[in-house]
Amino acid sequence: MSVTQPQVLLVEDEPAQREVLAYNLESEGFAVRRAENGEEALLMVSEARPDLVILDWMMPLMSGIEVCRQLKTRDDTREIPIIMLSARSEEVDTVRGLETGADDYVVKPYALRELMARVRNQLRRSRPAASGTELVFDDIRLDPERHRVNRADKELKLGPTEYRLLVTLLEKPGRVFSRDQLLDHVWGRDIYVDTRTVDVHIARLRKALTIHGGMDPIRTVRGAGYALG
Repeated sequence: MSVTQPQVLLVEDEPAQREVLAYNLESEGFAVRRAENGEEALLMVSEARPDLVILDWMMPLMSGIEVCRQLKTRDDTREIPIIMLSARSEEVDTVRGLETGADDYVVKPYALRELMARVRNQLRRSRPAASGTELVFDDIRLDPERHRVNRADKELKLGPTEYRLLVTLLEKPGRVFSRDQLLDHVWGRDIYVDTRTVDVHIARLRKALTIHGGMDPIRTVRGAGYALG
């Protein structure tokens, strides 16, 4: 019933730096996708939404600043945390990066340990369960370290898929997830599963959450998907 790996998109045009960063991220337990320029990065985000983007400022074809601006002005990507990497160390450059929408700004050269800490810090906000943070919604409590779910102080038995579904919904209460988004988060981006499978597992999760009574906390948004609350 493990929580799915946080997905990091690494956008860096310098091959050696890209591979060193990717190696260290993967060693920390992150699933890493690589892009070598801004245009490729935007295409990869449109294909599969990452949990976090590490973005170099100076790149060919499209700068990191422009990639950041585009991601932060789109409704479907504006919540993705972005860590900007740059050799530009002047205060005005840091301010520009942050005002464009970057969530953090790291000046090159940087210590890998510090960058990894910043990555984990950003993921605590976007993927709290991946960092071991307890998730709570009304009377539902999920402990990702012990893999236990309680509602109104009664332990619930969930299958692995229902557990991952609940984690996804609990991490963003109120957000409407489409079936395709749930497939990406719960089953993985490289696995083909019919979207109707989502409906089956949502029904099982609803049954598990209400087995001891209480209202169904999962909301169906017709034509859009599902949300918690």
